[in-house]
Amino acid sequence: MADASAVTFSKDQGQIVKESWQILKPNMAETSIKFFLNIFEIAPAAIGMFSFLRDSSVPLEKNAKLKAHALIIFKLTCESAVQLSEQGSLVKLTPTLRKLGQSHHLLGVVDAHFEVVKSALLISLEEALQEHWSQKMKAAWAEAYDQLTSVMKDEIHAQAQLAAVKV
Repeated sequence: MADASAVTFSKDQGQIVKESWQILKPNMAETSIKFFLNIFEIAPAAIGMFSFLRDSSVPLEKNAKLKAHALIIFKLTCESAVQLSEQGSLVKLTPTLRKLGQSHHLLGVVDAHFEVVKSALLISLEEALQEHWSQKMKAAWAEAYDQLTSVMKDEIHAQAQLAAVKV
């Protein structure tokens, strides 16, 4: 597993993430649903990973359960990135990220899924931030996302190894 205490996030990256999050907050609900629509555009099969979408005839952009879930996940991702920027490391976030890794393992999430979500996040941020978006901002958010998900991925791998030993 990665040593969460060794992971650092530069002050410059942190400042970029915090400032852009302040810009995003007023339109968070709209951006969060767009985030999930971008996930499903990149990987349509991902819809099947959400039990509340499998048999729903409600269009995705109008699905109340998806809207609520998207808002929670988008806000959690962005606020975790801000916490990372304020603390410079993942030490305080690690227990939560490990629990998320455990639950995502049970859902069958693999590394490739994280790349889809990262792409969708960066697309959504660019669309929402428009003229504020820059390559530096993209790099800062990408780094924050990679650091946050590295702990989750490590936990998913650990859970997969445990499951393999039990078989």
